[in-house]
Amino acid sequence: MDYRAVLNAAENDPEAFWLDAARALDWDGFPATAHDGDGDLWFPDGTINLCHNAVDRHVAAGRGDQAALIYESPITGKSASFSFRELLGRVSRTAGMLVDAGVGRGDRVVIYMPMVPEAVFAMLACARIGAVHSVVFGGFAAPELAKRIDDCQPVCVLSASCGLEPGRTIAYKPLLDHAIELCTHKPDSVIVLQRDELRAELTPNRDIDWHAAFFAARPVDCVPVRSTDPLYILYTSGTTGTPKGVVRDTGGYGTALAWSMEHIYGVGAGDVYWAASDIGWVVGHSYIVYGPLLAGCTSVLFEGKPVGTPDAGIFWRLIDKLRVKVLFTAPTAIRAIRRADPDGAFIAQSDLSSLQALFLAGERADPDTLNWIADLLHKPVIDHWWQTEIGWPAIATCHGLGESEIRPGSAGRAVPGFRFKVQDDNHREVDADKVGNLLIEQPLPPGAFRALWNNPEKFAAGFADFPGHYTSGDAGMIDADGFIHIMGRTDDIINVAGHRLSTGQMEEVVAAHPQAVECAVVGAADQLKGEMAVAFVVTRPDSGDRNAIRKELVASIRENIGPIASPRSVYFVDGLPKTRSGKILRNLLRAIVNDEEIVVPQTIEDPAVIDALIAQLAGAEAASG
Repeated sequence: MDYRAVLNAAENDPEAFWLDAARALDWDGFPATAHDGDGDLWFPDGTINLCHNAVDRHVAAGRGDQAALIYESPITGKSASFSFRELLGRVSRTAGMLVDAGVGRGDRVVIYMPMVPEAVFAMLACARIGAVHSVVFGGFAAPELAKRIDDCQPVCVLSASCGLEPGRTIAYKPLLDHAIELCTHKPDSVIVLQRDELRAELTPNRDIDWHAAFFAARPVDCVPVRSTDPLYILYTSGTTGTPKGVVRDTGGYGTALAWSMEHIYGVGAGDVYWAASDIGWVVGHSYIVYGPLLAGCTSVLFEGKPVGTPDAGIFWRLIDKLRVKVLFTAPTAIRAIRRADPDGAFIAQSDLSSLQALFLAGERADPDTLNWIADLLHKPVIDHWWQTEIGWPAIATCHGLGESEIRPGSAGRAVPGFRFKVQDDNHREVDADKVGNLLIEQPLPPGAFRALWNNPEKFAAGFADFPGHYTSGDAGMIDADGFIHIMGRTDDIINVAGHRLSTGQMEEVVAAHPQAVECAVVGAADQLKGEMAVAFVVTRPDSGDRNAIRKELVASIRENIGPIASPRSVYFVDGLPKTRSGKILRNLLRAIVNDEEIVVPQTIEDPAVIDALIAQLAGAEAASG
């Protein structure tokens, strides 16, 4: 299949294109209609069950003995493998456990769990009985968890006694108990998985022991649901107010994921696919749980970190051990590996012959990081772009369609089914290579969100600023060859003396310095120029004279972008504030340099980084003053 031909087919007759894609799944009632234009719904008259498609049908097709899920926990030293037949047994009985707890079709279930197999069983079990799961990242603070419980009003909460991080154990049960105390809505029951590392005290008349309930339950069959019924609610993080609950439909999502596994990632039944993410994020939903299993792949569930569990070689050793064909991780993970193993010594120690491609997403992959890992792996390293709202990749180099051209700094071309535009603030399309607001024409293809839970006003706001388009919130540009470049969030475009400049473009230049491991550039208020750039740089431990590096960085920005982009300050720091999914919290950096109120989100990986940054900046300013 040729990318251009597939792109044209999706553009010229999207209804026929997506009805054909839907045939990759088993339907209880195959849809006669692809898209309901009035309601903006995909496959509105179809009925389906995604758990059947992810599990049961592979057993029925004779692949019951194939590994479906491989669990690797370098933190505990435990490994486990579940065949599709074993997965069917675990999921159907977990579904029975939920039914015994009073959960039925349409009911919500909050899953507040670490990266353990039972969390995957729970998600699939909800899909099996037509319940709507809402996974909350394990270890989220009680107030954030309480907001999500109050918003979706679950009948039941599934949790575990603890989660594990390198060097520490996080007790989940006290956090959950406090959250329920804060809630107006009280779930009927809480089912707790007791882990050996730390056991929890159960609350009488509410809490249920997972193992006891599981073994007392009877397996249950799949319940057909409407294609348009919600499969899950996934909340995006917010610093204030109620977070947005992205609602994902069932049939459209399943169709899009199945299509993406073959045509974007180039994998199919029997291949080992590893998304090194967390089930609390959209990547975990789409490409740890549903996508790989729908395609009949073996999916890897990893409880660990790219470095520190125990070292920067864990990714490569597991690729070797499990014969992984495609790895999907965040650019931050590669930067962390590079900092710990700059020469790639661990890469050289592993047999990576099974690996066909490395995909990166979660934040912008700077060309220097992408080229570094590509040179060491001698494999395609593909940046691609999407969002929680979109649900699956919208910009990529479609490996499964034979695309091989990779343009570092670009996330690739539009994935078939997506139609992109770049417009300025006055709704005028900008020329090629010019930065503007990145938009996607409506209707969005299958798999994208169709609502926000209990929040139609905020959902409508995503389409209000540019009528007929979904506003991504990202600044971007499309070059003359159709490659799309994500330049950062629209609030990362700074105005320096009337010039609109991309901080993402500046970060590219900074990251290219041989001593830079990681960086972030933000805009600082300036009385004369309105805004000026401020750079935060993490360097190699043996980087040498930082004053010389500072001068080289400024000179490089002036040469590659122009004198107007010269940063006001370059700070060398030990670390950058990030979410648990690896995104740099640039809004916090802006607040620090502008002396604004600092609101630390619950998604931050290490709150101590903020205090360290403030202290470092105070010291740097005192030294320069």
